[in-house]
Amino acid sequence: MTDYCRVIGQNGSPYSVKMRAIFRYRRIPHLWQQRTPEQQEETAHVRPQLMPMVLFPDGSDWRVDSTPIAYELEERYEGRSILPDDPAARFLSDLIEDFGDEWLTKAMFHYRWFYATDRDYAAWWIASDRLPAATPLVDRRDFAREIGARQVSRMALVGCTEANRPVIEESYRRTLEALESHCGIGAFLFGSRPALGDFGLFGQLKTLSDDPTPRDEMRRLGPTVLHWVRQMDDLSGVEGEWRSPETPTPDAVAALLRICGEAYLPYLKANVEAAEAGKEELSLTIWGRPYAQASFRYQVKCYSRLRSLYARLEGDAKDRADALLGPSGCLEWLA
Repeated sequence: MTDYCRVIGQNGSPYSVKMRAIFRYRRIPHLWQQRTPEQQEETAHVRPQLMPMVLFPDGSDWRVDSTPIAYELEERYEGRSILPDDPAARFLSDLIEDFGDEWLTKAMFHYRWFYATDRDYAAWWIASDRLPAATPLVDRRDFAREIGARQVSRMALVGCTEANRPVIEESYRRTLEALESHCGIGAFLFGSRPALGDFGLFGQLKTLSDDPTPRDEMRRLGPTVLHWVRQMDDLSGVEGEWRSPETPTPDAVAALLRICGEAYLPYLKANVEAAEAGKEELSLTIWGRPYAQASFRYQVKCYSRLRSLYARLEGDAKDRADALLGPSGCLEWLA
């Protein structure tokens, strides 16, 4: 046994940097390990093979999937919670985190592997992080080409196609514009301290702020967002409070909820309908544009979880959540 957690991840993985930022903010003792062939051999038995992987001090099985890990950290460690005290804010945070993990990630994957400049940059970055420094340059280049080819081959599976490009890039632009109006030092979605929703956005935006094409777009549309992302990487020195339920909700939250209501939740619903009908592909219209991709069982679980979390709201908390979910278009997909 140790007195710290082990976190194995990759700097180019949005979920890895998301989890590392949570550990740092919550001041939970941990050892960050870049995934190398040695760690890959040690964790070869872990299923599914997702980044990051977390091992708790008691030596229990490796954990994967950032959202369940974040919730388990809440159970194991006290203080500096990333779950708002107010049930309405907590649900909205959960919804925004899910949006980041499952929809904004399409922008991350699209920009990284669609444009040639980004493909070359990302493949070389991943190869450099994975291979020992002594690896001959020619072998590193070959490995980078393999990585790029493999990831490009997966693009259609996750919906990152030329036909879907307008919707995906519009989602990214709207997210930047929403956050630019609010974020900055000490300014988070639900107070002067970060919530799970902030970290869900950060993981994807950190990668988007590194890769060339989306980085340039962020500098153009969301220069403050770029600095906020840098700040989010290590918030171990931040102290703050949750926003009072009586305090007006920032416009950024309402704008993000509109993206959820107009794009993400309709996508989840279409995915459920396709899965239930045994269809391999889902299709819908988002912002007047067609969107189609393969259906996924995992995102059926995401939709079920969000509806279950919403169903637990009651009384004043439900009324306050509905006051935001209704105008944003989210309510019809959750109720």
